[in-house]
Amino acid sequence: MAIQRGTRAANRKPGPPSRPRSGPPRRRWVTWLRRIAIWSGALAALGVLALGTSVYFAARNMPGYATLMNSQVGQTIVVRARDGSEIVALGPSYGQWLDADEIPRVMKDAMVAVEDRRYYSHPGVDPIGLARAVYIWARGESRLQATSTITQQLARNIFLNSNRTVDRKLREAVLAMALEWKFSKEQILELYLNKVYFGGGAYGIDSASRKFFSHSARELSIGEAAIIAGMVKAPSRYSPTADIEAAIGRGNVVLDQMRRYGAIGAAEAAAIDVSEVKLKPEEGQNSARYFTDWVLPQLDLLLPYDNEEPIEVWTTLDPGAQRAASAAIRANVPRGAQGALVSMDRDGAVLALVGGTDYVQSSYNRATDATRQPGSAWKLFVYLASLESGYQPDDRVVDTPVTIGGWSPRNSNGRFVGETNLRTAFAYSINTVAAQLGNEVGFGTVASVARRFGITTPIATTPAMVLGSSDVRVIDLTRAFASVSAGGRSIEPYGITKVVTSTGAVLYQHEDARSYQLVPDYVAAGMVDMLQTAVNTGTGRAAQIGRPVAGKTGTTTSNKDGWFVGFSSGITTGVWMGRDDARAVGGLQGGTAPARAFAAYMRVAVRNRPVEEFDTDVELPEWQEEPDDEFMYGSPDDEYYYVDEDGNLIEPEAGDSREGMPFPVEGESRPGDPVRRGDPRAPGQAAPGRPAPPAAPDEFLDQATGRNRPQPAPGGPGAGL
Repeated sequence: MAIQRGTRAANRKPGPPSRPRSGPPRRRWVTWLRRIAIWSGALAALGVLALGTSVYFAARNMPGYATLMNSQVGQTIVVRARDGSEIVALGPSYGQWLDADEIPRVMKDAMVAVEDRRYYSHPGVDPIGLARAVYIWARGESRLQATSTITQQLARNIFLNSNRTVDRKLREAVLAMALEWKFSKEQILELYLNKVYFGGGAYGIDSASRKFFSHSARELSIGEAAIIAGMVKAPSRYSPTADIEAAIGRGNVVLDQMRRYGAIGAAEAAAIDVSEVKLKPEEGQNSARYFTDWVLPQLDLLLPYDNEEPIEVWTTLDPGAQRAASAAIRANVPRGAQGALVSMDRDGAVLALVGGTDYVQSSYNRATDATRQPGSAWKLFVYLASLESGYQPDDRVVDTPVTIGGWSPRNSNGRFVGETNLRTAFAYSINTVAAQLGNEVGFGTVASVARRFGITTPIATTPAMVLGSSDVRVIDLTRAFASVSAGGRSIEPYGITKVVTSTGAVLYQHEDARSYQLVPDYVAAGMVDMLQTAVNTGTGRAAQIGRPVAGKTGTTTSNKDGWFVGFSSGITTGVWMGRDDARAVGGLQGGTAPARAFAAYMRVAVRNRPVEEFDTDVELPEWQEEPDDEFMYGSPDDEYYYVDEDGNLIEPEAGDSREGMPFPVEGESRPGDPVRRGDPRAPGQAAPGRPAPPAAPDEFLDQATGRNRPQPAPGGPGAGL
């Protein structure tokens, strides 16, 4: 039987191989965990190796301590007035370098307590703080962020920028650990406290202490140290000069942190009142800061390349004129209102610029940035357009009720004087006459003249525009008056004369801009005639200074804005007053506070200049007294011109004619038919698709201003005209 069983077993065919039996689930998890741990350990080892290598090479290539001490952040810019005196120095301001043993212990404790309480125990990066930030982020309580350690802040300030990118944060961490590798904790803290930014251009605790407390950082008290340490988080928010309450509140936070982490005792913390810390009195900053705020951004355009070395910017500012301008505004501005002033020489050099009553309280530049309604000061352009169209100061006009397109202007005194002349109407700022003139020459014509004289803000062409309903900037309106003073030639305001490096290399030198004749000189002379009358006998009498002055007042509805803009002895000055919220200012008129401020300033500005009489002789050139038939494109007796919907003159096109008239007409009843000067009809509309030309045709302006006018051959046609 045994043999048979063995035979059967021997004769049995082999079957498929049997599968190994699986182990328990617990053993499978252990296997996978072991594998994950091994791979994680390997990756971590590689990461540590890579990090260590990066830190090693960063530390090896890092500059020495002396080099880091002498490194500076930012560019120093010294701005000088026209006489070479320093207006302001901008950029980093460093106090004395304090060695580690010279820095008060309370300053070190305050900074460590509020910025990096584990400073003395971490290797440059705080792993506990990082883990806590990740934990908070994982719970959804906040976005992922970690407070930089003191060492990381130092690395960023010295070597990097403030971009919030992952790459920058990684490099910051590597550099921080390299700093810790190469330097001691005391050395790093010394570097940090001497270089960290505290606002207002102050770098380092000594500069900050002198700026805010008027003494060296060696003498800092606990309260003062708390205020300084609290500013690092947000210098612009917690600076005592920006917000004293915020600075005190942040200082108390620092004291609480110092108490919590044992830097000071509870009783000592309770005895300190941060609000009693004596701050350095903040003097009203030089109003010239408004001027520097205007000119310094221009360096980006004036300098040929990015420059990081210290530079000196020489400007047109006259220190004496600037002081007089600031005093004139402060002494005359109504309570609760603001004031602005721009004054420029005959070549456009800005001598003084005031953008508000106090730069510390408000750095908003109302002289160059604010746009306000000019009121009757806008009539400069209405009358320029009228003079250019053929009027003269002695021409008769009628002050009478008028309605234009449903709009009925009224005079400020509610009366009408009847027949008068252009000069008187302008001097007494008669609104109805300005409305009639604007309607006659065309509101678009007035807008075109304003554009030509440098107004850059939007201009409406509705009838009310003649009374100054379109906002303007003080500097633009002053520029326009300066061009009238210059005989009708263009003026380009400028404030920088040259830029030099600390070694004397000239990076920029001002060159006079090309000047253009904007209106014929006889038009400018007629305008000066009327402007002078406005000061001598009209609304601008308060602007008299004992020598010839020409100018114009401006007052807007409900006394929201008051203006006076005028010139004398080659200096043109514009003054504006009003509230920033555009609310009414009781008693404010252009002929009161603004005119008085103008006079107070101008008496100082022109006192060393010779008295200059104005040239107001309106002598028409011979070519206009004896009209050239070819130039007029028709009979000069007709006095016709063709206008578009805004009243702009339209140049003739070849082949256009109508009963001997040079201008095209598309249909008998087409709006825009020729209008005779003095005709009360409103201007018509332009032909479809025809662009609006300037206020007068190019041929007229070329002939009037002498631009590109062909000279006739001796004895030829036109000779002697």
